[in-house]
Order: sequence, then structure tokens, then C-alpha cells
Amino acid sequence: MPEQNRVRVGPAPGPPLLASRLTPAVPPEPVVARPRLLRRLDEGSGGPVTLVAAPAGWGKTTLLASWVRLGGPPPDVEPGAVVPDSGDLSVSPADDPVSAWMSVEVGDDGDRLWAYLAAALRSATGSAEDGPVPDRPPRRDQLEALAATLAAADRPVLLVLDDLHRVADPAALTGLEFLLRHAGRRLRLVIGARAGLQLPLHRLRLAGELTEIGPDELAFTDDEVADLLTAHAAALPATAVHRLRERTGGWPAALRIAALAIRGQPDPERWVGHLGGDQPEIAGYLHEEVLATLDPAEVDLLRRTAVVDTVCADLAEALTGRADAGQALADLAGTGGLLHREETRPPWYRCESLLADLLRADLARLPADELRELHVRAADWYAGAGRPAEALRYALAAGRWDRAGDLFVAHWPELTRYDRDPVQAPAPVPPPTEVIRADPETALACAAERAYAGDLTAASGHLHAAAGHAAGLPVPRRDRFLRLVTALELTVARLADDRGEVRAAAARLLRTRPAQATPTRVPDSPPAGVASSAPTAAGGGAADDLDLRAFTGTALGLAEMADGALPTARFVRARAAAREANRPRTELVGASRAALLLAVRGELRAAEQAARDALGMSPGRGWSCRLDCGYAYLALAVVALLRDQPDEATANLALALPALDVTGAWSGNTELDDEWLAVASSEPVAAAVAALCRAQLCRDAGDPAAGQRLLVRAREAVADLPSAARLTGLLRAAEAELRAARGDLDSARDLLTGAADEGADPVLAVTLAKVQLLAGDAAAAERTLPNWQAPAATAWPLPVRLDAGLLDAVLAERAGDGRRAGRILEQTLDLAGPQSCRRVFTRAEPPVRDLLAAHLDAGTAHFALVSDLVRGAEQRTTEPAAGPRVGLDEPLTERELTILRYLQSILSNVEIASELSLSVNTVKTHVRNIYRKLDATRRREAVRRARELRLI
Repeated sequence: MPEQNRVRVGPAPGPPLLASRLTPAVPPEPVVARPRLLRRLDEGSGGPVTLVAAPAGWGKTTLLASWVRLGGPPPDVEPGAVVPDSGDLSVSPADDPVSAWMSVEVGDDGDRLWAYLAAALRSATGSAEDGPVPDRPPRRDQLEALAATLAAADRPVLLVLDDLHRVADPAALTGLEFLLRHAGRRLRLVIGARAGLQLPLHRLRLAGELTEIGPDELAFTDDEVADLLTAHAAALPATAVHRLRERTGGWPAALRIAALAIRGQPDPERWVGHLGGDQPEIAGYLHEEVLATLDPAEVDLLRRTAVVDTVCADLAEALTGRADAGQALADLAGTGGLLHREETRPPWYRCESLLADLLRADLARLPADELRELHVRAADWYAGAGRPAEALRYALAAGRWDRAGDLFVAHWPELTRYDRDPVQAPAPVPPPTEVIRADPETALACAAERAYAGDLTAASGHLHAAAGHAAGLPVPRRDRFLRLVTALELTVARLADDRGEVRAAAARLLRTRPAQATPTRVPDSPPAGVASSAPTAAGGGAADDLDLRAFTGTALGLAEMADGALPTARFVRARAAAREANRPRTELVGASRAALLLAVRGELRAAEQAARDALGMSPGRGWSCRLDCGYAYLALAVVALLRDQPDEATANLALALPALDVTGAWSGNTELDDEWLAVASSEPVAAAVAALCRAQLCRDAGDPAAGQRLLVRAREAVADLPSAARLTGLLRAAEAELRAARGDLDSARDLLTGAADEGADPVLAVTLAKVQLLAGDAAAAERTLPNWQAPAATAWPLPVRLDAGLLDAVLAERAGDGRRAGRILEQTLDLAGPQSCRRVFTRAEPPVRDLLAAHLDAGTAHFALVSDLVRGAEQRTTEPAAGPRVGLDEPLTERELTILRYLQSILSNVEIASELSLSVNTVKTHVRNIYRKLDATRRREAVRRARELRLI
């Protein structure tokens, strides 16, 4: 904490100086302690400049005053009086700064500013009035003298300048900038400001000399909101506390207003739910302290762009007609702090929620024609930008019924919501009855807009209203109309999580495809007696067929995944159709899910490409796509894990989990909680795959017990899903392996009961065979191991086939058939090589490592890969199969080490001699010495012993 100096306000030229401007303001009671921000100030004040910058009401002055006054509040000050500090300067350490405070007011020109600066600096340096501190803007020689005095001071001077944005003349601060550069880091500034600061911030930032504390850090956390309410004796449930913080954005002024208001509310939780920027006290504060400080043109820009939720430069220009709208937005986000800038290209901006409420309330008072024109401009811009959902919303808000109908007919596959995040959009005024009678597609547009906003009841009502007018339409149009009705029924069913109706609606929709179209399988036919609103006649061209395939494939795939299935092929086909039809939102869903499912199958190259494509599609299109990115990052985590890149897997898993709304359950703590179980119920496949990935990483880190606990909970979470057999099999197999790794072979076998039966899941059968071999029963393992080379085995996940192939090779080696073992191992490498799937080799049991080492000697088409796998396996091995000696009784010579490295290859002694320009007899002599020193009798044994000793 800074030490507040004793301030004496003496006579000065010109008007008298106010002691209140040289003393920290008294914070309003009650004051909530915010240690995290006090620590930030402590840390920042060790550097040249600390800037606390935010709009009005963000608690800048309160924070700075609390920080300076923390040691104890000084008494009131009269002109000429002495203000005691919070401690005794004489006993402070030499490197602790002595502080001075100055509050800047509007109209502080050069003379007035420097009069107060002089008083503050004199109090800090102890200078006399005729000393080096000038009372007015100093000359260069005076600045140099003052800089020298500060540089020679026993203790640094920490000058707190509150509301420095009120200085409008850049020249007034030139001297202060000079002192910063030449006072030998003995002058430190802590600045509180709103916007338009006349200091070289960019230079300070690039030099690493600027600590910045902005609205994001000044915003109250949930705990701080709770402390504030307690201090105001305002009771509120914990859930309402979180809602209050979200509604206010943590804005301190609004929270204090709310805390005062809550005490008089009969139902405070309900009051919080309706809190908005149009609340009188909040609206008054925003008008007087925020909007009144802006130029009228900036207020008009904010008001007109408030018609949309987020705005970019092009959209702002379309809404306002201002060519400089982009720069104005950047200024309001940067220096003004009134807009939040999203890190996209191009940048998008959004208002704080309460300010947006106020601006929209002001917007509603515009003439109806002017407001309608804004909605039309927004609709046109969004349509041109390829964002049909927003275009539809604003076309309906503008009452452009024909435009809304056309948008829906042209873009219906993209007008369905795949994000979990709610869309906060008020319901537009419905079209008149005569409009719906003449153009019933308008009612479908209204249904699509309400379904996208999550208001399924209203969506169903619009659908019902539209369906009543189908009979009067001409046949070609009626067929298209009924097809669109069915598509909307499918959307509503999917959003309502009615999977049976999803399948039934998909079947009805697919019956409308052209007769020559590629078949699309639906898992179950619609139940008997289900009425169909879709025509059975063929209709639509090639584009319509692509849309139907992409739309129904995606919907069915999502429904199947919700049931625990792994519909890889469905998402691959749906994605391909969406790409060909140019439906990017649908393609993103297909790409992200296909990426994960392909990764689980071991098709790592295709999975990686699909995940990269998904991540490349998401920015700047107006979608939330958090969940889609979560799937893509999870796919990359699985790819990295199977390639034995644990650091890369951990990093991608850390990116995936927040998108799946897992914030604390797995990122460092493998114990699951109710939060994760909620995720497992909504995204069971993603949650289970994340558990599999995390469990393997736990095993790699030497904590298989933690991984086992994770898998047990994951298996329990998906146990009741109707189509989760394959998913459950993967979880059971992984859990059994972890149990076996911990030495609990009996429980591992119990977990795999039935795996040896005919028709059992191959992943369970292969895992059981591995457990049986670990238990020493090679005969049972050989009986249990399914035929991994049969045509049907091509449908197995690649890691399962590789496990089976390696186990088959180990069993052949144990049976004494080394030649067959080598052939099998080569076939396994043929499978693994194209996908760079390494983990099954590098994390396998020691016999696999020995097989790989022997395979180098026998010759392989994958020499570089096998060499790399052997090195990786040795690096990962913590307990070698045969306990190696810690060293050699007689070390190898440099020449012997060189020849030893050649013994790994398939070169003969003659060829090695030729490579090294030695005689064959010399090579043979060195080889005999190598065998003797390594206690080996043949080449393969010598190479194995050398690897155990890390000699090669």
C-alpha cells in the first residue's frame, strides 16, 4: 500500500488551493473490500504508470481512495491545515514510495493544473515553495531541475491523479511526461480516468511501463456482489445474486443502486429479474454521467446501432449513413470504454446490457417510419452478409412481410438454431390475417423466427395458423409449402428434445425427395397412424435435395448422439451435402461432430482436417458456436492422444471443456460433480469421450486410480441411454485396462463378462484377451482374440484393430513363431502408418517394445517409424521387462558405440565395414567385444540390452 504523505496547503499565486483536491476522496459507505484489485494496484504501482480507466460509475475513485486510505482515514482538511498520513514517514523503508493525491477538475488549464501538481509534489518531496517545483507550466530548465530532484530523492514519489481525463489540453501534460522519462523511475503515476487521456499510452504500453485496470477487472464478481448486498442489509438468494451480476455486467454504480432498491422490495428476486436500464435511478445516472459527457453525434450513433445486438463498422455505416462509423465505434470502445470489442476480424462491438436497454428505450420513441427504416437497413445488411436468421428477425420487425417470406423460403435450412445459448429477441408483431391468407409462407417465417429464439409455443402457433391456408395454394407451391411445414415441425421437435417426433418428421420430409435422389436411411419408420403434413409426391430439384439431405441428416445425427449413438457416416454425408448446398451453419455442425466421431474411429487425418475446418468457419458469422468449437477441440485432443502427444491433448482438452460448460470438474480435478452430469445428459457422447481422453492422461501422469473413478462416473451417466452400447463398450474397455494396470485383474475380467461370447463387441473382446495375457493365460487370450483381419473387422475403430494386431503378434512370438509375429507386426504397422497412430505402440506392454526392436533387425518397410516408436516406448517405460544393470563393468569404446548403432539396422557385417571403411575382421572383433561387454550372445540380444541401458 502507498503511504499517504502529510499535505500542507499553503498560500499560492492566484486563487486559493482546495485541500479537498489534495486529499483522497472519502468513499461512500459502506465500502466493500476488494483485495484482488488492491493487489493489482500494489503490483502496478511498482512501475512507472498504472492506469485505472473505465466509464462513469465503475468505482475508479472509490478504489483509488480506498487503496491510499487503507492504513486509516485522515481527518478533514481545511486550507493551511496538515493532513496526517496512515503512518510515519521517518520509519518507512527507503524504497517504499511516499504518495500524494490530486483530483483534477474541469477547466484545469496549464496554470491551475500545475499549481495543484506543485502542491502535491511539494508535500511528497518536502520541497520549499521556492524550491524546484514550479507553480505554473514549467520551462525546460525548471523541468530538468525538478527531474533531478526527484531522481535524487531518498524515496520514490507516487502521485495519484484522479479524473485526469478532464485535462483537455495535451500541452498541459507535456511536463509530466518529461518527468516520467527523466526522473530515474523515482516518479510513479497512478491515474484514474474515463477517456481521452492526453498521455503517450501506446509508447508506455510497448515499453512494458503501463499497468492497465479496466472495466473487466473493475466489474464485481459474484462474491463481491454478495458482500455488497450484505453490507447494505439486502437479502437475495445465491441464484439471484448471479443473475444480478449478469444483468448489470458487474457495473458498481448499478449494483449500488440495486442494493439500495432491493431493501424495499417485497419480492427482491422478481425485481432483479426485471431489472433493466430503463429503471429510473439507473436511467438517470446513465443519462447524466455517461451520455451527457458524449458528443451528440456519438450518442446518435450509439442509439441507432442499439437496434442490433452487436455491430461492426459496415453495419454501423449502413444503419447511420456515417462513413466514419467504424472509427467512432473504435473510439467509443477504446478511449470511451462504452462498448466491448469482440476479438474477431472484423471487430464487432456490443453495449453494456443496461446501457443497451436505455438506448433501445430511447430508440422506441423515434417516429415509427424512422424506426422501421432502421430495421429494414439491418435486414438488408444481414441478408447481404449471409446471416439469414438476423435478416429474418429484422424484416419481420420492419413489417416487410414479403421480404420475410422470401428469406425463409430461400434460407430455411439455416434458420434452425444449433446453439445452446438462448437468443434474447422480443417477438415481432405478427402479420395481419389477410397477409397470411395471401402469403402463408409469412406465417412460416414467423414460426422459424420464434423457434430460433426458443419460443416453441409461439412457433407452434404460427405453424398451426399457416397450415390452415395450405389447401388454397396451387399444387407446385402447395408441395413446397408442406415440405417447409414439415421441416419446421422437425426443427420444433429437435429443439423440444422429442427424438421420436424428430425421426417421424424426418421420415415425412424425406418422402418429399425426388424419386431419383440418393436414399437416406431413417432408423425407424414413423409409427402407424401418424398424420403426415408432407406430400408423398416427388418434388424439388437438385438444390432442394441437397438441402433435405443436409438438414435431415444433421437433425437425425444430433438425435442419435443424444441417445448415445456414434453416427459417424451420417454426419460425414450431411456435412458433404451442406457444403455442396452452401449451408455453412449446417456444415459447421456436421464438421464438428464428424471430427469427433472420426477421431474415435481412429481416422485421425480426416478428423483433424474436419476439426480445423470447423474452427476456421466459426468466427464472425454471428453464431455462438461455442458447442461446435468444443466438439472440434475435443476431436483434436483425441487425435493428439492417439498420436501420443499428451501435452497437445491436454491443451485441446482444456479448450474443449469450457465450451461443453465443464468449468471446474476436469481442469485439474478429476472428481466429477453435478455440473458434469448435467453436461453428460445433454451431450453424452462428448462427455464420455472427454472422460476417456482425460482418464488416459491421468494414467500417463501416474494416477490410474483417478482415471478409473472418472470412467466409472462416465459409464453411470450414459447407462440408461437407448443407443449407447458402443459408447459404453469403449468406457468399459478403458476402465478394465486401468484396473488391470493397477494389478486388479479379477475385477477387470468381471467388468468384461460376456466379452468372449460370439457377436460380442470387439473392443471388449480384445481388451479381455489383453487382460488374460497379463494374467499369464496365453491360451485363453488366443481363444478370446477375435479375427482382426476378417472383412468385418474393417468396421472396427482403428485403435482396436491395432491392439488386436499387436496382441496377435505377441502371442505368435510367445508360441515361438517369430516369422509369423513379424508378418503380423508389419501388417499392423501398415494400418497405423497412414494415420500416425502411435499410442498403441508407445504405451503398450514391454513385450510389444521387444517385438518392435526385433522387427528393426528383421527388416521392415517402416524403418523410420519403428525406430521412432522404439525410442518413444523406451522413454515412456518406467519398469523395463528385464531389470537392466545400471551400468557396464567395462564401458564401450567410441568405435564400438558406432558399430552398435549399425547393429540396429539390417546391414550385414560386410556392409557395416564398407560404410565405415574398415576391414570385415576389424568389425567382427568389435562385434565380439560388444557382445562380451553387454553379456549377449547374438545381435538382437545385444541391441535390446543396449536400449535398456540407453546406449542407443
